Amino acid sequence: MQTNISIDENLINDVLRLTGLKTKKEAVEEGLKTLIRLAKQEEIRKLRGQIQWEGNLEEMRTDK
Repeated sequence: MQTNISIDENLINDVLRLTGLKTKKEAVEEGLKTLIRLAKQEEIRKLRGQIQWEGNLEEMRTDK
């Protein structure tokens, strides 16, 4: 989808410099992906203490 948006030039320049991304499009897409990832992590955090987990953590940590 193509759209036109106004983005603070200093903000986009900082993002490009700090991430090494090459284009504004890449920076915007990476920002959107990051927001989605953070929102999903928050949803998972809300489940803390509500799900019963069974397993052997020490066994899972080995390369068997």
